[in-house]
Formats: sequence, structure tokens, C-alpha cells
Amino acid sequence: MELSADYSRQTICAVATAFGAAGIAVVRVSGANAIRVVDSLFRGKHSLCEVPTYTAHYGTIGSPALNGSGQNVLDEVVCTVFRAPHSFTGEDTVEISCHGSLFVQQELVRLLIDAGARMADKGEFTKRAFMNGRIDLAQAEAVADLIAASSAAEKDVALSQLRGGVSGKIAELREQLLTFTSLLELELDFADHEELEFADRSQLTDLLNSATQTISSLIATFQAGNAIKQGVQVAIVGAPNAGKSTLLNALLGDERAIVSDIRGTTRDTIEDTIIIGGVLVRLTDTAGIQSTEDIIEQKGIERSRQAIRKAHIVIELLDSTDPQPVLSADDLNPRQVLLRVLNKVDLQSSNPQIFKSSNPQILKSSNLIYISAKLGDIQPLLSRLESEVSRLTAHTDSVLISNARHYEALCRAQTALERVNEGLQAALSGELLALDLHDALDALGEITGEVSSQEVLNTIFERFCIGK
Repeated sequence: MELSADYSRQTICAVATAFGAAGIAVVRVSGANAIRVVDSLFRGKHSLCEVPTYTAHYGTIGSPALNGSGQNVLDEVVCTVFRAPHSFTGEDTVEISCHGSLFVQQELVRLLIDAGARMADKGEFTKRAFMNGRIDLAQAEAVADLIAASSAAEKDVALSQLRGGVSGKIAELREQLLTFTSLLELELDFADHEELEFADRSQLTDLLNSATQTISSLIATFQAGNAIKQGVQVAIVGAPNAGKSTLLNALLGDERAIVSDIRGTTRDTIEDTIIIGGVLVRLTDTAGIQSTEDIIEQKGIERSRQAIRKAHIVIELLDSTDPQPVLSADDLNPRQVLLRVLNKVDLQSSNPQIFKSSNPQILKSSNLIYISAKLGDIQPLLSRLESEVSRLTAHTDSVLISNARHYEALCRAQTALERVNEGLQAALSGELLALDLHDALDALGEITGEVSSQEVLNTIFERFCIGK
């Protein structure tokens, strides 16, 4: 896919570093006239229009003096020149490293616009890289994921995709399917000779089995990939005053939630994140679950149940002085992990009769995890959490599907290939088989951007920051 002539002639600029004052900032300029635009403001040992690619040049930048001689210096800068097609966007690009004053950044962008550039749209640099064939759509999405990565595992998944892990698998599949589709369509040119078959049906069956297996394997990685990308959801639930907020604070190592001895202190969900085993974990402290006529408390309990439905792991916290479960079998689905945790075990030494008078059936459970959130004695729970997070995000594949758009496209491709297989069994014509193969090809092509609509592209690139 190539840029339109009008689009490619436009030179864009934006601050590429995070907003705010810093030691340095980088302003990126890209387009057919990028080097000329920056050179009109730059004064150094050499004109930027004459220097080779991949070179950095020190000098000053600013507007020409009113009398036509000299320069109104804005800052001392280093300009790095990348000539097309050897740049991120595939166009002539200059990256200007200046001092990180907000005034300097904003004034430099203004000077560039006055010199003939325009402000870049969200994600436009990456979009140009895609449109100019430097990266495909899956890799472009990986750029945004890498920027947003908040854990080592999330970074690794995004980096693998950026390096073409997903794209390589999809390209190989499409090439094989496209070859057979072409042969099936070739048969249409010889419709008068029904005995001719250019596409060997037995080979097509083998290909379908192999392709379906590959797609199924990719689809199966989505649970782990999505958990890594979005974070493993953990809901802390229990009766009022079981110590849920105290546990949240202990897990975070911070006084995030208000704690008191008054029952029902937490009326709404409180969310925060921690890293466990290199994976982002999203903790949700919930309102105590009980029967109540209080309308506000009822709304809080409904939000608690919503948090339970979204969770990968549910921690049911029990008060050792009165360990009453609040969850039933209907509250959880088979894919969710339930950790039943007995809190306030520090009270056992001061009052052993508590445990004798407690619910004996609960206390006999071999799966109970004993903690004291108040004293910070939560290592047994942390160890179990780390084990479950590791299991949820475990994978043996070198390629993980973490993007919901990719997952949905793979599911459609799988369904289309199943139709092809059914058509083969029913001895349908090559024309009908080719139609379903095209559906599979289109679905796979949507992942890498070989088949895409402007609406999809806009949605994807709107996630980006201005300078990327």
C-alpha cells in the first residue's frame, strides 16, 4: 500500500518525546521536504541537504534574522539525518535533539510549521511507515503496544510482534492458501474440460489440516497473550470486615484503601496494579457481600459481582473469627481460579477458642491459605498468586496472539477453512471452494493490513501519541 501523491508531499513534524520539561527533547520531521525544511532553520558546519544518511550534526537552530544576515538562535541542537528509504517512515526524516524546555519544544515546532511542515496527526509517523511498506499493520500495532507496555512480559510479547513473529506466521499461511486458490481459479478457465484438475484435492486436504492446526494453535495462545497484555485480573471478595482493604494495601505495599473496624467501609471497587513474576496484575478490592436493604450498598455489591465475573483469579477472603463463604458455585465459571484465604490468623495465638468455635467444615479444607493481612504476613498467598499467574500466562509457542482484532480475524479464517473442508468432502466445484478460501485469505490479510479499510486504519492509529 502506498501513500497518495498529495499525502506523500506533505512534511510533518511533532515532538517525539513525552510531554513535559526534561534534559532533552526530540522533535521529529518526516516527508519529501523534511531535510530542506530543517536546513532552512539550521546553522552548522555543513548544510543538511548535503550530508549523507545516518549522520548527526551539531549546530544552532532558529529563525533567520530580520536583516537577512545571521540567525535568531532558539537553541543548540543535534540533527540526525535519515534519507529515504532508510528511515522509520521510509521518507526523508530528521530528528532534532534540543534542550527539553517546554518553550523550546513549542517554539521549534512553530518554526518548522512556518518553514513549510505541518503538525502530525496521531500515529502518523507509524502510519506512514505502514503505508510505505516499512512495516505491516500487525507490526504497527506492536509499536503502540511496546510504548504502552507496563511489564516485562508485555514488552516481550510486543517486541516479538514488532519483529514480525505474528506477521511471519500469517504470511506463510496466506502464501500456501493463495497458491491453491490460484490453481482452483485456473480450473475455471478450462470449465469445458471438467476432467482437468490443477489443484490436487488430496494436497488441498493436507494443506487445510495443516493450516487449521496452525490457526487453532495461534487462537489457543490468546488467553495467555491477552492476560499478559491487559493484565491478570484478580478480585478480592468476602463478607464485610473480612480484611479485604487491608489485604489490598499489604499486596501493594501502600495505604491505597481506607481501613477501619466499621463494617461496610468499602462501598465501591478500588483498583490498582502490581507486577508478579514479570506480569502485570490488576487487583480489585470490592465491597463486602451480604444481604442488605441499603440501596448504595446494593450498588456496591453489584459492582463486586461484576468484578468477580471479569476476574481470572478470585480471592475469597474469610475472617477467621467467622469464616462464612460468600460465593456459590454459580458465581464462578470453570476457567476462573478460586483462592480461599483465611485472614486474621494472628488472632489464634491470643484466642485459640476462636478456631474451635469457627466453621469446622471450612477450617478442614486442605486448600485454605492462611495469612494475616494486618501484620503483612501474606507470603503464602503471594506464592500461590505467582504460581497461578505463571500458569495463566504460560505458553510454549514463540508467537502469542495478544490483540483481540487478530483473534477475531483468526476465528473467521478458521471458520472459512472449515467450510472449505466441508466442501471438499461434498465434492463441491473449485469455484465454490475458492470463494471460501478467499474469505480465509481476507481474514488473514486483515491482520497484516494487506486487506484493510480506512475505518480500521483510523481506529488503530488513533491509539498512538502525536509524535509516534
